Formats: sequence, C-alpha cells, structure tokens
Amino acid sequence: MILTGLPGAGKTTLLRRLYGLTGAEGSPAVSGPAVVIDSAQSRLRWRGRLDRLPKPLRTAAVFATHVTRIARALAAGHAVVAHNRGCAPYVLRGFAWLARRHGAGFHLLLLDASPEAALAGQQARGRVVAPATFVRHRRRWEALLTRARAGDPSPAASAHVMTRADAARLTAIHFDATESR
Repeated sequence: MILTGLPGAGKTTLLRRLYGLTGAEGSPAVSGPAVVIDSAQSRLRWRGRLDRLPKPLRTAAVFATHVTRIARALAAGHAVVAHNRGCAPYVLRGFAWLARRHGAGFHLLLLDASPEAALAGQQARGRVVAPATFVRHRRRWEALLTRARAGDPSPAASAHVMTRADAARLTAIHFDATESR
C-alpha cells in the first residue's frame, strides 16, 4: 500500500502516529505483518553523505534507496505501508509493477489536503519544496485524485481517499491476508 499526497499533506505525521515512529529511524520499521517505509528514513540514511552532490542527484539517491527498500520488503514476503509523495503516472506504474512482480496487491491511500494546508505543513516541518516542484506535484495529484474519486484507481487495484480529518481519526491500517501478498 502506498500512502500518497501533496508534499506537506501529513503522510509522515500519519505514519509516525500509527506506527510509533520517532523520525530517527534510518531504516524501515517492522510493525506486525507490515514493513513501514517512509522516504524520511532514506533521507536520514544518506544525511551528511551526499551533501556535495547537486540536489537532483541527492534526490535520485534517496528515491532509489526508498524504492529498493520497498522491493526488498515485498521480496521477503512482507505487506508494505510506504510513503510516497510522487503521484506521477510512471512512478505509480513502477510501484504496480513491483507489487505484481512479488505477487502482492497494490493499493493507494490518498491523503487529501488543500494546497494551502500542504504548504503550511511544509513550512511547519521546515522543508519546503521549490514552487515549480510543488506546482508539478499539485497538477499530478489533482489528476490522480480526480481519477480515484471517479472510481479509476489504476494502476492500483484500489484507491481510498481520506481527508486530514479522516486521517486524524484513523487508528490502524489492516491487511486482508489475501491482499497483503
């Protein structure tokens, strides 16, 4: 399952609350039958090691680490709850391919926050994405959200949209034994 939404929507906050993460984890966390993989874990893994590289290369290294961790967890037979801010069709098709390759279901949990709330969330955490990047994320997010609300979760098997208020009431994410693998 991929938890996605605009940068600053509250994805990491939700994962921390549901799974007791502290933000100090540099690797995926195991929680019952699931492995929880937040991109912040991959950023922390590389902190201080890639500082001399241009930002696009640092971003690529973090994303490659994130995807590799998801693939390893799936290959080991685990259910996965993974954070991903990318809503680009090619990114989602890549995750769908990984899930199929490992015989797992691919589902989306979309955390819908207004652009203003997401920008406020970015400012609160002290990590604001570039305006052009945010516009690109917003365009892709709105297209994905529109499709999901119309009943088209592709390339996922399902997509569930929740607001920040819904996320605040969420107490757990459960996996059906037939869907988690």
